[in-house]
Amino acid sequence: MSTVVDRYESLDEPWLVLGEQRFRSRLLVGIEQYDSATVVRQVLEASGCDVFITTMDPDNQRSSLLLTDLADELPLTDYHWIGTTSFARTADSALKTARMLRDNYGINVMKLDVRSADNRPDNAATIKVAETLRAEGMDLLPFILPNLDDVSVLAQLGCSALRVMAAPVASGVGIPDPGQIRAVIEHTALPVIVEGGLGTAAHACQAMELGAAGVLVNTALIKAARPMLLAEAMKDAVRAGLLGFRSGRTGGETGGETS
Repeated sequence: MSTVVDRYESLDEPWLVLGEQRFRSRLLVGIEQYDSATVVRQVLEASGCDVFITTMDPDNQRSSLLLTDLADELPLTDYHWIGTTSFARTADSALKTARMLRDNYGINVMKLDVRSADNRPDNAATIKVAETLRAEGMDLLPFILPNLDDVSVLAQLGCSALRVMAAPVASGVGIPDPGQIRAVIEHTALPVIVEGGLGTAAHACQAMELGAAGVLVNTALIKAARPMLLAEAMKDAVRAGLLGFRSGRTGGETGGETS
């Protein structure tokens, strides 16, 4: 009996430690697309996410919820704050966003995105920005296409974790090439977060069974008829997938410990 209890308790151990910040939730939730602070609160609570992701658009082309509105709904100090450059379509825009978030809010952990016009990660530009921001002392979680050479470069730069695209953002198609994701996970000692195209709880579970440290979802929740129910389903799916991976099951890919 004690073995089972220990296994469940181990799921709550942090998958990432940055200074005094200990990230435990393996389901991360993007909130850039929401226009209701109440819904943001409900989704974050249902998901069990311990991270609050915020951004700014230096080009003033997109709006996001005001922090003052969110503060009326959320106990923001209960969350680990990280920034995101998800609106950036150029290296310069990403740099500007990251620095604005640092200078305005004291955020030093950045969910680094530099995306092309078709909303896919631009690996080369991401590496360029990562070099600069790492030199400035920022902790980075860059979003990339699954390329092993680029994984190695970002690890050498000292990135804290990697976010790898499973499928086009907002496509909801799941993980078309699990072998590609597994190869990244096996190639690096860094925690790997899977995101992009995860539209169902089953997709989140599959990502964790491949050995991911966690998953990040956004569009799937906001497009769901009942976002809070899907958030709760994904939370349970992530937990189930992690247990499945750690079980070392037979008849398929073998499991084992990761981050």
